[in-house]
Order: sequence, then C-alpha cells, then structure tokens
Amino acid sequence: MPFTLSRRRLVAAGALLPFAAPTLVRAQGSAWPTKPLKIICAFPAGGITDAFARAYGEYIGQKSGQTVIVENRPGAGGGIAAQAMKTAPDDGHTIMITISTTLFGNRVMFKSLAYDPDKDFALLALLPTGSLPLVAAKATGATTIAQFVEFARKNRVSFGSYAAGSMAHIVCNALNQQFSLDMTVVNYRGEAPMWQDVLTGNSQVALGSFTAAKAVLDANAGTAIAIPSTRRMRALPNTATFIEQGLDNPVFRLLSWVGFLGQSSMPQAMVETVSALMLEAAQTERIRKLNETFGIEDPVLGHADFKKVYDAEGPIWIENVRKLGLTPA
Repeated sequence: MPFTLSRRRLVAAGALLPFAAPTLVRAQGSAWPTKPLKIICAFPAGGITDAFARAYGEYIGQKSGQTVIVENRPGAGGGIAAQAMKTAPDDGHTIMITISTTLFGNRVMFKSLAYDPDKDFALLALLPTGSLPLVAAKATGATTIAQFVEFARKNRVSFGSYAAGSMAHIVCNALNQQFSLDMTVVNYRGEAPMWQDVLTGNSQVALGSFTAAKAVLDANAGTAIAIPSTRRMRALPNTATFIEQGLDNPVFRLLSWVGFLGQSSMPQAMVETVSALMLEAAQTERIRKLNETFGIEDPVLGHADFKKVYDAEGPIWIENVRKLGLTPA
C-alpha cells in the first residue's frame, strides 16, 4: 500500500546502497549473499515498500560486503515485479519485496497471472506496515462506529480507498454489508489525494496509514473512529478497535504487511539464512526509527510465521476481494 517518505531519507532509485567493511553473513550454517544482490521492489521510490527495501538492503550490504541494488518495478499491483522475480536468475541472489495484494488480491483482479502466488515464491520475512485507522470527517460528528453508521444511514457517504481491492475497499464493503449501508467507495491512486478530500470535506470517511492520516487528525478535520487490529494503537490510545466495538468480521483484524520473497527453488538453508538476517536487521536503529515514523508496533516475522499468516489470512483476503464484484483486467 502506498505511503510517503521524504526522498532525502532514501537512496535514489536504482542506486547502489552503501556498505561497510566485509563481514560474511552466516545464519543457520549457510552464507548469503556471496555475490551482488538485487532486491526487486514492486512499488516506486518514496513509499514504505521502497523504504524497507533500501533499509534492509543497506544492512545486508554492511554485513556481507556485497553490493546491493534496489530495482523498482511498479505496476499491476506488484504483478510486474512478481513476473520479473519469477524469471530472475535461479541463484538465490534476487529477492522481491511486495504487498499482500500481489499474492492474494491479484488472483481476483486479473483474468490471468504470469506467476503462481502459491508455487513460484519462497516466503522469507513479513514486515507489518502498521494499523490503518478509519477516520471520519469532523462534519459527521462521529467518534465511534455506531455514531458513524447512524450518520451514514441519513446521509450520502463517500468512502475513500487508496486503491481498488485494497484493505480500505474491503472494509467499506464489509461495513455496507453488515449495516445495510449504501456508502460509495472512491478508489484513489494513492493516499495523498484521498486524505486531501477528507481534509476538504469532499469525502466523509477514509481508511489508510496513520502517517498519511495524521495531517487530517492534526488539523482537527477528522476523528479516528476505529482501528482494524486486535489491540489499540499507542499513537491513538483513545480509539477503540473494531473488535472492541462489536464487529467480529475477520476483515477488521487483517494484518497489513509487505513481505520479502525469494524464488521457490531457493534452498531451505538459504531461506533460513535470509529470514534470520531480516529479523536481525529489524533490530537496527535505522529500521526501528522507520517503524516509529509509520506507527508500526508489530514485530517482523520470519519465514515460518510468515507462512502461518499467509495460510490463515490469504483465504480471507481473496474471499473479500471477490465480494467487491470487480471486473478482472
């Protein structure tokens, strides 16, 4: 999903990441990388996916002494990057970072895929991207889901979504179904224009990243009325979760994440090595600060826990994207 971050905090797209004196990376008895590494990033420079690609890539370069290149291959909900990953040299030295849509939603949103999400990739590490608050415009007078539903039953409501098939789109549909509402979803190209419409009153509610929503909250133009998570956010301690407000649909507790993936042919020992290295990188000051910037509180998950989330939540994502009734491209 799209996020914004100052370009000054990122390395220019495609540039070589800096590295320190060579230190051979050894985890689970296997060395990696042993030659230059490419990270295919499924989204453009300037977003959280790219920021993570460069931060983790920099750490790998520092530990191994190898050159690390981030190659941005945006488009088709990560599908272009996934195809490039599938056809990359089969040597374990190309990995991809992308979002859940690439693996789940694209199965529904496209008539055919040039990759098999279940068979073509090895899951390496899952990086949570933070809870996505539901923010109602101040004019609605709502501070809870119940109050907003009452407003939506009496007024025309435009629900801002940062992309078709996104978590925001799914939540809007789930609320419409649960409360027999008729909110109109508006799918923007990213969060910036979506939150601008909430700020100016053109949209009555939207769901997205805390960092991007903060401009609306700080301007007192909107109120966070629910958090799709199993616990409250430290940054919004007074905002109850959907669950606390009586909404038990699993949609309202899906984990928002980006993930590192290798090719399915990657040896298990290498999978273990990469996974352990990602967990190690997550403890660095740079990445901890990056997480703080985006209000991310959940820990990075290694390959085994990534697989558990993939298996448990994948069917929920796919089922609910199907419910959107989108025409496949």
